[in-house]
Amino acid sequence: MKSIYRIAILITALVSVVNAAFAADEKSIDNFKNAMIALAPDVDPAEAQLVSFTAHTTARRLAREYRVVGPSVFQNFLIHIGVRQRGYCFQWAYDIGATLKKLKLKTLVLHWGAAGADTRLEHNCIVVTARTQSFEQGFIIDGWRNAGRLCWWPVTKDSGYVWKEDLRETALLQNP
Repeated sequence: MKSIYRIAILITALVSVVNAAFAADEKSIDNFKNAMIALAPDVDPAEAQLVSFTAHTTARRLAREYRVVGPSVFQNFLIHIGVRQRGYCFQWAYDIGATLKKLKLKTLVLHWGAAGADTRLEHNCIVVTARTQSFEQGFIIDGWRNAGRLCWWPVTKDSGYVWKEDLRETALLQNP
């Protein structure tokens, strides 16, 4: 009887943790949508909602597919020694970007961000802007940094990296 009681407590605790993660994602999805809408008056709110929801859920899905073990640098180590196959930052950016590209955006634009390009500390992410805005006015979309919990904030407010646009990679994110 005691073991059944312990199992019930464990299941209840796990459900609470999962519900807390989903609640945090829901709040982040809504906040990111609102931030994109505020980029410009012609941003379609439905498109901003779709980008936010898709980016968040794709990051969570990729974390499961990549079998991510946080922190992100530990995942990199596991890939390096052959225990994991995917999960480098550029793979997160490619996979999130490919999923967002399928949305065929009309009022938002996807860009490729690179920090420390061509160094061993290079980091990549997707950046979203309104149609009329420059790369620097956008928001980063980064699934790697928090091991599947989507990071998003203004490009210029990122204290961890100085971002520059990679125009070659940005071109690949555009629909003809």
